[in-house]
Amino acid sequence: MERTIDSLVGCRMEARDGEVGKVEDIYFDDESWKVRYLVLKTEDWLSGRKVLIAPAALLEGNSMAGVFRVNLTQDQIRHSPGIDTDKPVSRQQEIELYGHYAWKGYWESGFYAGGLGSVVDGLPEKGRRLGADLHLRSSLYVSGFPVHGTDGEIGSVCHFLIDDRTWEVLGLVVNTSRIPDGKKVVVGVGHIIQMKWSDSDIYLNETKADIEKSKQYDPPVFSGPPTAL
Repeated sequence: MERTIDSLVGCRMEARDGEVGKVEDIYFDDESWKVRYLVLKTEDWLSGRKVLIAPAALLEGNSMAGVFRVNLTQDQIRHSPGIDTDKPVSRQQEIELYGHYAWKGYWESGFYAGGLGSVVDGLPEKGRRLGADLHLRSSLYVSGFPVHGTDGEIGSVCHFLIDDRTWEVLGLVVNTSRIPDGKKVVVGVGHIIQMKWSDSDIYLNETKADIEKSKQYDPPVFSGPPTAL
């Protein structure tokens, strides 16, 4: 089922032994277009600490609207490796996180592929590390980025569409405010040719005329949080 990332933000999360907080953000990989982490903002029991939760932790049958159930305990979350989500996250930190939860690393086709540089780029330049290999992006940070066609600016990103069975990002929902009779259209990720993070711009391989012919965005009707991988 297709849904927007925005529909996941604000959903409650329940461990096997109780509620642990709410989803505050989503990190996705801008090379593979996979959702890598849900950013969990814990409640008072953990002083509002933020924790990264991989989709692999989701339990099947998340049928309750607005609630994620995860195959973790509060104690596991409490003792997860400390990660400051306001700063880039290194591959070494990811290795520690996956080791703590006994998750299989998504990078294991080449365990240290990409080195141990920074892989999360959800913040402006001040949050980056020099020479870092940046792949993961904060959906909240990228929302609002200007979108350009081959012949000029089209509008801006207002949503991301994902497949809630595979956790793949399918496309961007673009508000074509820079085109006459602007509307919200869906642009597949295959049309993205460049993402300039330093300038907060996204470039497509389509013209304004192409975009005008794109599928109009039709907000989906949600039945609850997505299921596990």
